[in-house]
Amino acid sequence: MKFIRPLALLSLSLASAVHADPIPENLRQAGWFIGAQAYTFKEFSAFEAIAKTKEAGGNMIEFFPGQTMKPGSDVKVGHTMPEAAMKELLAECERQGVKPVNYGVVGAGNAEEVKAIMTFAKKMGLYSICTESTEQVAAWEAAAKEFDIKVAFHEHGGSMSNPKYKVWNPLYIRGVVESRDPRVGACADLGHWCTSNLKPVECLKILEGHIVSVHLKDKEKNGNAQVVVAGKGVVDVAACLEELKRQKFDGHISVEHEADWKDSVPQVKADIDFVKSHPK
Repeated sequence: MKFIRPLALLSLSLASAVHADPIPENLRQAGWFIGAQAYTFKEFSAFEAIAKTKEAGGNMIEFFPGQTMKPGSDVKVGHTMPEAAMKELLAECERQGVKPVNYGVVGAGNAEEVKAIMTFAKKMGLYSICTESTEQVAAWEAAAKEFDIKVAFHEHGGSMSNPKYKVWNPLYIRGVVESRDPRVGACADLGHWCTSNLKPVECLKILEGHIVSVHLKDKEKNGNAQVVVAGKGVVDVAACLEELKRQKFDGHISVEHEADWKDSVPQVKADIDFVKSHPK
């Protein structure tokens, strides 16, 4: 998904609870926590993305900043949204039976923005935040401890030819997180590792013990290529699931089907079914 960073901040007061909610055990499907990244349904509103996630067989969703909240609304999903709208979004998730578990990919330019994002995550009862702002790792770590919410550093495609963009490399991410609080780790984007001409299974092994969440997509070929349904491309999704099982990974998997934008429910369902066909 594209990297989106809201420009304005909204001052949100801390909720009274000490901890963010864990992912409820009753949401497991074949042992996995599986749902969709709302960016898959970016052509629609967040309310519609919730419904489409449910239709595809998922029971959890990862929101992204900037999506219109509901048809006819000018409110955008994100850590700057009004608190009344936040409550309305949560109520719609509850009505549909789809648990919000993550938010991102979201950028943070300073510690104050990190805290605003984590305050939002706490109010939403999220499991984790997905970001690429590794330069704020100290602030993310402090906030992860304060709010008891996980932080996952995400990667897009990259290469050594662009030294300014480093997060594509799992060795770099491991170096960033391995000495930090265990709540600070990685979002494993299986498809984008193939965009970077890396082998996803090997990347998972490099990040063992530090994987917070997974973005699941298959690619037609390495490099910049079309996203396809799991099992139809170069990402060995079955082997990745086996490796995650070996590592006792217990975070959530978000299907991110970046294709078929107007009609992707069948593809998302196929990906969810693929995961469920490899039970823990």
